[in-house]
Amino acid sequence: MVIRHEVFVQEQNVPLELELDHQDENCIHAVAYNSQGEAIGTGRLLPDGHIGRIAVRAKCRGMGIGSKLLDALMNEARLRHHMEVVLSAQTHALKFYTRRGFVAEGITYMDAGIEHVTMRHPLTA
Repeated sequence: MVIRHEVFVQEQNVPLELELDHQDENCIHAVAYNSQGEAIGTGRLLPDGHIGRIAVRAKCRGMGIGSKLLDALMNEARLRHHMEVVLSAQTHALKFYTRRGFVAEGITYMDAGIEHVTMRHPLTA
């Protein structure tokens, strides 16, 4: 939760009440750690196959941490027999997700004052 607070609430000015959506207890969480054991990134998989709340500390961005978190969450979705994963991507991250096989769907929309688009990725074994 500390990483998400840093990224979403402090950096992106997402209201705390929107960040705390009370779905965490039902999710599978992925956490990335550095060599000193410090948590540097996180993400979650909801029971319905939605991926969300992917966040990497600012000092650790550009090191492939987000990709590894996404891969871990997609692998977990496969283990749970989901046919696809869906996420709400901030538009500044479209290239990140597109490079990993996600396809944008529909029009952009605002969520917590940030432009988003729905993206889907089919899963294979």
